Amino acid sequence: MSNEAVYNAYPKNVALPDGATVELRQMTASDRDAILAFARALPQEDLMFLRLDLTEDSVVDAWVQNLATGHTFSIVAYDSDGLIGYASVHRNPTSWTRHMGEIRVNVNPEYRSRGLGRVLISNIFDLASALGLRKITAHMTSDQRGAQAAFRHLGFVPEALLADYVQDRKGTTRDMVIMSFDVTGHTDQSAGTLRV
Repeated sequence: MSNEAVYNAYPKNVALPDGATVELRQMTASDRDAILAFARALPQEDLMFLRLDLTEDSVVDAWVQNLATGHTFSIVAYDSDGLIGYASVHRNPTSWTRHMGEIRVNVNPEYRSRGLGRVLISNIFDLASALGLRKITAHMTSDQRGAQAAFRHLGFVPEALLADYVQDRKGTTRDMVIMSFDVTGHTDQSAGTLRV
């Protein structure tokens, strides 16, 4: 499926439960500076749990390059003041994980608990499914309960808890929760059995 076909639903306006209207659109290279500004305005608590340091120009440039190669598909959300959130699905081109994708979502603190996160998750989930991915994962810390609830609403289930897996800039560790959704259902009849 081409990028154009995947993104034919965008841009579009979405009304949040509180009546605010936001625009969702395909992320392109033109969103680079807005992503940097968004990341640099995040609280330190948020920055320490990003998989990549999005305050660095080179990291966002690599993201834009991944958009061009098709390894990443991203949706950005804007209000009248600028970028307020994003959602991405990242694909690994390695042959044995090419059927999998990882969803990443981040929302401006002023829009949390207002439904934007759920809207972004739902849209990126639909996009991941349209891309033909068979298993979709999401990673978050165990204390990110709102994010876990939003993914559960879509049918994701906790698959793993990795103790002390992430470390903040002060050296404090937290547990990592991996949630997953099997688009086509489990196909491995030996689920739960480790074979080496």
